[in-house]
Formats: sequence, structure tokens, C-alpha cells
Amino acid sequence: MPTTAEGPGPRLVLYSRVGCHLCDAARDLVASVAAERGEPWVEVDVDAGGTARDGRPLAAAYGELLPVVEVDGARVGHWQIDRHRLVDALAASPQA
Repeated sequence: MPTTAEGPGPRLVLYSRVGCHLCDAARDLVASVAAERGEPWVEVDVDAGGTARDGRPLAAAYGELLPVVEVDGARVGHWQIDRHRLVDALAASPQA
């Protein structure tokens, strides 16, 4: 889960890149589900820099799988995001 100066970021994270048509569809889906559930979310452009939890650059860690959606740091889907799987993941209690 991305962190900010204030602490952990939103539970819901979309990893994407500019010019990715699957990322555009995933963004629409994530925005819709997040709005329905009142859940904040963040989009991370893997080409803008940053590193994954395993220390690799984000583009190397996620590049072949984009888009990737994570909830509470766990991958919920990649390429074609399943709405029901995303909703189920958000309905689960946040990890401590």
C-alpha cells in the first residue's frame, strides 16, 4: 500500500500507465466501485518513478501486468479487472 507523509494511503490502489487502454477501463471501474462504497483510492503511474515493496522500480514490478489493482496491499486483479472480486475485497476487513 502506498504511504504518504501522513501515514498509509488508501486501501485501494490502481497501478497504471499513460496510453494503456486497459488502464483506462480499470480506472473507470475502480472510480465507480470506490464511489459506490465511499472508499478513497489512488492511482499510481508506474512510469513516474517509485519502487515496489520488493525494491524493484514500479515499471519493472508491474509493467507486464498493467493495470494492477490492489486492496490492502494484496493483488485483486490485473489486465481485466473483475468488478465482483474488487467489491468482495473491499468488503473484507482491512488488514491490521
